[in-house]
Amino acid sequence: MLRRKFLKGAAIAGAGTIGSAASFPAPAIAQSMPEVKWRVASSFPKSLDTIYGGAEVIAKRVAELTDNKFQIRVFAGGEIVPGLQVLDAVQNGTVEAGHTVSYYYIGKDPTFAFDAAIPFGLNSRQQNSWMQFGGGMQLMREFFKDYNIVQFPAGNTGTQMGGWFRKEIKTVEDLKGLKFRIGGFAGQVLQKLGTVPQQIAGGDIYPALEKGTIDAAEWVGPYDDEKLGFNKVAKYYYYPGWWEGGPQVSFYTNQQQWQALPKAYQAAIEAACADSTLWMMAKYDSQNTVALRKLVAGGTQLRPFPRPVMEACFDAANELFAETAASNAKFKKVFDNWVKYRDEQLLWWRVAEGTYDSFMAAASQRKKKAPAKKG
Repeated sequence: MLRRKFLKGAAIAGAGTIGSAASFPAPAIAQSMPEVKWRVASSFPKSLDTIYGGAEVIAKRVAELTDNKFQIRVFAGGEIVPGLQVLDAVQNGTVEAGHTVSYYYIGKDPTFAFDAAIPFGLNSRQQNSWMQFGGGMQLMREFFKDYNIVQFPAGNTGTQMGGWFRKEIKTVEDLKGLKFRIGGFAGQVLQKLGTVPQQIAGGDIYPALEKGTIDAAEWVGPYDDEKLGFNKVAKYYYYPGWWEGGPQVSFYTNQQQWQALPKAYQAAIEAACADSTLWMMAKYDSQNTVALRKLVAGGTQLRPFPRPVMEACFDAANELFAETAASNAKFKKVFDNWVKYRDEQLLWWRVAEGTYDSFMAAASQRKKKAPAKKG
């Protein structure tokens, strides 16, 4: 009896939908999803399609995951607020979210730097590992609560270059008096060696370097640096950017706005930020090689930082860490966890990752130098 009733009901329902797709009811979850519109302030200019583009990846992915019910509009640095004021805009609710790099805000507290990069710190994979499994996310979320923000890893550039210089850096003495555009905690490290650090947003670096307001500048790497034209106003291109071994780009949400979102929308943001991280790392890895070849072919002089310069910077960084930890309890809490995790990761990297990478680099050069076989 029950079976006959069910089949009869199904037949009636089916007859009512033949030839009319509009008769199908929308899924209950779709009907219950509210329309939400957010504005996201980026710290980056639109011309930098990878680091700025990470926010667009998030917006596109969120829209896809919510059937376009949750729409995010991205604004470049300066369109709503200047690039270095994104945190303030999110904190006070001027915008619902931001896409930025946390070391821009170390003037408020040096602890911000851990959410992006610390000198002689983690590479991109190690940063992701620390965030996911080393306690980094919990520590940073606790810290950001004081700023009314919930943050998410949402990109990574990989190890950056050391920047563009008008003159060669041969000794530690060459750093003295150098006006250097450099972001984050690294400026304080170099200040110990006589450098004059300058914090300048990405879109303002070229004119400052061109006019001689600064003597040197670092940004990200070959792909972005070529777009910004630094090779036209500085000849020497140094590596590595020891202050940014794996700098994380973050997505900030205003805490009240985040809490007001349906759980499904929160999950969409988390998934989109993870997608953006993978996308950004892959694109930079793909494009940096091409751009570096073009820069060198165009006359750029590629230089490694001399070993004594690297060692002096390393010692200055450790000195600064000790001073900051002694005077800032929040910094010390994160640093104690972070440095232990970094040192453990370096043990593993020495065994497999570093050994493999070093061998492949050497083997590749040997192959290029080998004479061609006759016959």
